[in-house]
Amino acid sequence: MERIQLIVHGVVQAVGFRYHTCQEALQLGVTGYVKNLPDGTVEIVAEGSPDALRALSGWAKQGPPAAQVRHIEIAKAEATGEFNSFAIAY
Repeated sequence: MERIQLIVHGVVQAVGFRYHTCQEALQLGVTGYVKNLPDGTVEIVAEGSPDALRALSGWAKQGPPAAQVRHIEIAKAEATGEFNSFAIAY
């Protein structure tokens, strides 16, 4: 199991990005959270298999139809196992 943190830049708030990220993560069996940040970006913290995390990262580069993703910052870390599911954080 691995952990990643993504910071998604672009038009990614008020376009359903968190909802769709949550649905995608749950389908992939990934745990963690997604939340809006005050600077207009979206943060995704996810733990799962390397393949599932690659798939989630790939999805986040496009996002839902209304999003306009400019770029993504990706950081890898040790998995902590602290999450039971994937949720939208506030």
